[in-house]
Amino acid sequence: MGTVMKGAEVAKEMKETLIREANELKEKGIDPCLAIIRVGARSADLSYERGAKKRMELAGIACKVVELSEDITQEEFEEEFQKVNQDPEVHGILLFRPLPKHLNEEKIKNIIHPFKDVDCMSPVNLAKVFSGDDSGFAPCTPEAVIKMLEHYGISLCGKKVTVVGRSMVVGRPLSMLLLKRHATITICHTRTKDLEKVCREADILIAAAGKPRMITGDMAKENAVIVDVGINVDEEGRMCGDVDFESLAEKAAFITPVPGGVGGVTTSILAAHVLRGAKYLNGISKE
Repeated sequence: MGTVMKGAEVAKEMKETLIREANELKEKGIDPCLAIIRVGARSADLSYERGAKKRMELAGIACKVVELSEDITQEEFEEEFQKVNQDPEVHGILLFRPLPKHLNEEKIKNIIHPFKDVDCMSPVNLAKVFSGDDSGFAPCTPEAVIKMLEHYGISLCGKKVTVVGRSMVVGRPLSMLLLKRHATITICHTRTKDLEKVCREADILIAAAGKPRMITGDMAKENAVIVDVGINVDEEGRMCGDVDFESLAEKAAFITPVPGGVGGVTTSILAAHVLRGAKYLNGISKE
């Protein structure tokens, strides 16, 4: 069986740095704070919220939750969002998406303060990701993938990497982060012809299509590195990824589980972004 890449190990490695940076800010009179804005109460949002709050607490970062009614109007929503956006005590904003269908997400993307945009909603930060500018915030999940690969000593330089998934939340920005590290990228999706063949050519296969167990044992070559970004619930109500872990664990050199893989690192990346946002907003050096 290949090496199982556990998110808890990566988060543990990051913990001391997060605590130290939070304490350094507090010594300057700055109390780092994340605001979570949630419309409604979807189970997936509540689950991530619990994990984020716990991670912030462990790092010494304040966390407040703004819960809004699912039937809130666009005008009311924008008003509530701006209250948080303009609050000088808030250094990072996490808005759970997708929003209810009657709300226009695009307007929020354009008004969020780029320094508080810790999960890359703003066109400003997205442009920085695609131009290779590290001063912006990449989405937390793609950055967590990079962090995991680095932690386990997996080089990206010159490697063939196939990303299955083309969303602006994971697939496309992740591809840019990989490209910056000199990987050769192929972006696939559920309509890609000969998807199985393309996946088998990859040295590193990353599944981020949001389809339960779509990557099966015959879709990866021997000793490939397999990263599962998917979070799904199967027919039996159990959490699973986009990868059929059981059929691939034996042939993979490295593989991430779900749960317990990339998701466990995402909240640590979120915490790191909040701390960086606090520094930006208070004129402290990026370094």
